[in-house]
Amino acid sequence: MPLTSTASRIAAPLLAGALLVPLSACSFTSNGVSCSTSGCTVTLSGDGAEADVLGTTLRFGGVQDGRASLGVGDASVSCAEGESVTAGPLELECSSVTDDSVELRASLG
Repeated sequence: MPLTSTASRIAAPLLAGALLVPLSACSFTSNGVSCSTSGCTVTLSGDGAEADVLGTTLRFGGVQDGRASLGVGDASVSCAEGESVTAGPLELECSSVTDDSVELRASLG
């Protein structure tokens, strides 16, 4: 049996497993979460909304003066539209902030 055939049989399941890891690292409890290999896009809508993203719980605390209040694990942060913040293991980029929701991109910092 050629070496390339054996390597292909070993590499295929490993590659398939690696592709599933980022998708399984995100789950949602009440809001939309969409993940790719580089991170997750999350929409949190309504006071108290939360989502589990990349092993960390994100909680939405509302919007005041154009800034979204977020709980990230045990930390609290806020961000305005277009702003990036780091909290715990996550880098968060707030792409949209409305009166009652925030859309953000989360990636491991």
